[in-house]
Amino acid sequence: MRIVVPIKQVPETSGVRMDEATGTLVREGAEAIVNPLDLYAIEAALRLCGEGDEALALSMGPPKAEAALREAVAMGCAEGVLLSDRAFAASDTWATARVLAAAVRKLGAVDLVICGERATDGDTGQVGPELAAFLGLPVASYVSRIRECGGGRVVVDRLVENGYETLEVELPAVLTVVKEAADPRLPTLRGKQRARTRAIPVWGAGDLGIDAGEVGLRGSPTRVVRIFRPSIARQGERLVAQDPAAIEAACDRVVAFLEEKGLLDAR
Repeated sequence: MRIVVPIKQVPETSGVRMDEATGTLVREGAEAIVNPLDLYAIEAALRLCGEGDEALALSMGPPKAEAALREAVAMGCAEGVLLSDRAFAASDTWATARVLAAAVRKLGAVDLVICGERATDGDTGQVGPELAAFLGLPVASYVSRIRECGGGRVVVDRLVENGYETLEVELPAVLTVVKEAADPRLPTLRGKQRARTRAIPVWGAGDLGIDAGEVGLRGSPTRVVRIFRPSIARQGERLVAQDPAAIEAACDRVVAFLEEKGLLDAR
């Protein structure tokens, strides 16, 4: 079995800042880490790997995103491939999925693609399903458990609004997993040593056979028009009740307020 795990390098959550003029993340000066939700995807893939199976990590980003791939290799992935090209800059989720799909096709026969539920910087959850659309594969999102995988099918539990549902999906397929799917392992010393010497190939638009006009800003159908900090116009009233008399007075005030707004039935 061959499993591909697309991962993303994102700014550490505590260091995220937005440029209100451009509507983009300010990445300079922020510590870069592997998207935390992608770590669950890596672990889910590694748990499915037996003798002769392999998990491969893909990441689209600048040259420094190589560090994220080395971390994936340290955890147990067989290989890592960096998708990096100036033409990819400013890609939205659709253009990003286009690049990832081209990379998956270039890798050859793939049985399963496992993505994290979403990235903590964009927080859209769109890339996994869009990747499935470009590849023409079935997709199961919000997977909380992979029950079985093999024999041309994968059986999963999906997290839904009122509980869980169990799906059987034909392989090859794309899954997006939530935190419940697996607890990420820590890289071992041997894994770190292997990752340090592992060659990380870099593929650009030419290697993937992608027209530069289909990716980046020109190939992105969505735009961030404006971002702003919402202002709170409402003025609230705070009631502090620390003794029986104050509690009674607070209750009277709440009742009076509801009556003023016509929210109490006089009956």
